Amino acid sequence: MPHHLDPKNYYRLPWSLTDNAISWLEPTWKCNIYCEGCYRINDPRGHKPLAQVKEELAVFKKHRLTDGISIAGGDPLIHPDIVKIVRTVSESGLKPILNTNGVALTPELLRELKAAGAKGFTFHVDSKQSRPHWKNKSELELCELREQFAEMLYEVGGLSCAFNSTVYEDTLKFVPDLVAWAQRNIKKVHVIVFIAYRAAVVDGRFDYYAGDTKIDLQEIPYTTDGSKKVDILSTDIYHLIKARFPDFDSAAYLNGSNKPDSFKWLLGGRIGTKDKIYGYVGPKFMELSQVFHHLRHGHYLAYTEPKIHRRGKSMLLLAAIDPKLRAALRRFLAAVVVNPLRLFKRLRYQSIMIIQPPDILDDGTQNMCDGCPDMTVLDGKLVWSCRAEEPMRYGCWVQTIPKQVQAH
Repeated sequence: MPHHLDPKNYYRLPWSLTDNAISWLEPTWKCNIYCEGCYRINDPRGHKPLAQVKEELAVFKKHRLTDGISIAGGDPLIHPDIVKIVRTVSESGLKPILNTNGVALTPELLRELKAAGAKGFTFHVDSKQSRPHWKNKSELELCELREQFAEMLYEVGGLSCAFNSTVYEDTLKFVPDLVAWAQRNIKKVHVIVFIAYRAAVVDGRFDYYAGDTKIDLQEIPYTTDGSKKVDILSTDIYHLIKARFPDFDSAAYLNGSNKPDSFKWLLGGRIGTKDKIYGYVGPKFMELSQVFHHLRHGHYLAYTEPKIHRRGKSMLLLAAIDPKLRAALRRFLAAVVVNPLRLFKRLRYQSIMIIQPPDILDDGTQNMCDGCPDMTVLDGKLVWSCRAEEPMRYGCWVQTIPKQVQAH
């Protein structure tokens, strides 16, 4: 029987529109590969000039407390001024994190970006990409590429290393294997993210309007004809991981804007080594991390340096306030009794995140991430990055109207 996720058992991340851990900067619409399920078209407008990028960064500074800036796109590494962009973000007092497919990353560019102030990379790697030299590779075969990227960052040092993968109906089964791979590479990989594949299905139940104008939703890149499964839930991914790793659990979440019992973001963390996970952090650990960081720095926490992830033993000291950590501490101490040398072995912290993008409810309501971390800037305003094509194309958000409602 699937484990029931009750929101009351987890910490609701305190992020909001104006006070959030992350903001999403898109300096380019261009990309060097095609990813199935991508919500951003390879726009002919190409790269934004540096002046525009600075203006958009200023919008974040004006309207939003934030910790890290996810520099995305498109693929940001192909922007000719990417080093200057990273330096601009860093000099503004924010943490630049590159969200990239990694195709354009070289050791030379990596060192330049670190010198400019980059704090980490999130590599999008999955089997639905038209990636040169890696076409038709399975999720497991792509772990070789993931290890190459992780090793590049590890050799340079001081950079957060994260991987995300879009999860499709036919790749869902590989999720537990990727969780196991991440454990084996816990020394170099700090975060692993799974994004449930979602798309707007043009199936005849709804009409779509931009303002008072009826539109053809198929003009938007994140639509599908319904031939693919698009209703994968974050809880589907959660249950699959838990079936393989019974001790697995998340600790914090973001709910849906129109469905409070939906889990749009599930965030967990585990402590251990490449050979043994001693346990997972609980909601009190997450609450303390967010609240303490806000009190100290004036904003919530998104990205931490690798040196923090190496402090697993220190984190176990919070067992006094977190029952989940108490269980992890007991397992660790029991292991030390069996082999006292384990006391001198470094414990590491690794995050596991599950994201469920927008979904359309039966009444046509778009269920967004409440407290969305991935807001971007369009025409001087904060907008959802995952739906920015709508105001770009129509000047407003698309409304979904059930046809049976119109008949009355």
